[in-house]
Amino acid sequence: MWEPVTRRAPGKLLVAGEYAVLEPGRPAIVVAVDRYVTVTASAAEGADVVVDTDLLDHEVPFRRDRGRLRTLAPADTEHARGTLAHLVSTVEVVERLRAEQGLPLTPLRLTVRSGLHERGVKVGLGSSAAVTVATTEAVTDLYGMRLPREDRFRLALLSSVRIDAGPSGADLAASTWHGWIAYRAPDRGVLRRSLRHNGVSKTLASPWPDLSIRTLPPPRGLDLRVGWSGSPASTSALVADLTASAWWRGTARTGFLAESERCVTAGVRALERGEPDGLLDAVRTARHLLARMDAAVSLGLFTERLTRLCDAAEACGGAAKPSGAGGGDCGIALLPDRHPPSALRTRWARAGITTLPLRVTDPPSLSPRGHP
Repeated sequence: MWEPVTRRAPGKLLVAGEYAVLEPGRPAIVVAVDRYVTVTASAAEGADVVVDTDLLDHEVPFRRDRGRLRTLAPADTEHARGTLAHLVSTVEVVERLRAEQGLPLTPLRLTVRSGLHERGVKVGLGSSAAVTVATTEAVTDLYGMRLPREDRFRLALLSSVRIDAGPSGADLAASTWHGWIAYRAPDRGVLRRSLRHNGVSKTLASPWPDLSIRTLPPPRGLDLRVGWSGSPASTSALVADLTASAWWRGTARTGFLAESERCVTAGVRALERGEPDGLLDAVRTARHLLARMDAAVSLGLFTERLTRLCDAAEACGGAAKPSGAGGGDCGIALLPDRHPPSALRTRWARAGITTLPLRVTDPPSLSPRGHP
């Protein structure tokens, strides 16, 4: 009997580059924060795969059927199937890789515990990505597949694109590498087609143009603060509305992408040179870029509370913006560390913002491969 393996993956926050990072090769800055999804993989009895998650009130058994997992509980609700979609896709991808290598499978039990919610509500910390990364690491390690960090990331991204080729994978990079990350996405549509036609092993080993993942030093003299707006947002719905708009299909999109690239590049340079003022300027620029796009397309990225969150941070001498798609979820603020944190907490509380006690996770000891 194989010994149980427990792995955990952190949540994420976008610092700059939202929406632009959806385009292959366009950069973003993302950080991993110290709330985690924890997955324990162990040998099971009975069903081929059993999932126990604290997001459902019952276990869900599956059987393996020609490389797919089929639920043994036909009465399961759509909510249950949706909740487990990323985990199921991850198991299927890892087991397909194992089958391509001619290695045996074992009955598998997965126990999932999530800390990426606030009062039972998602707050935009990338829970789907964290469960994908934690499951990838737990299952591959249980099976004795000692994969390098980049291959684990690639497996996680392949698991994600089977469900939706839209998301950039920046959250997966943060959950895999931790700390501060500069990220550029590959073309996920190409990856999905390769996965379908060539399988996991060949797709994993093939070149992934435009992909770049670099660890960055944390900012000097600045503290990252996180505020929750109190309402969840649907990233997929906001992205769909944007990409369907005439604004995104016109020349304005080209200008937005170029300005976002300059903004993120300036932020990366400020982090690498230890220039806090440069990073504050980049965050302010990122906020204004999102605000201009929001005004043009009327997406509702800047809710009243997110606007108050940003204004309060500016009043305290910092820079702030929504993190991720906007429309709810979280905002971030960077403040000079000489400023007392109580001042911002007080202003946020008056504005209906909940301060989340999050910290950026420690950077990894090994640097990922990637292009500058």
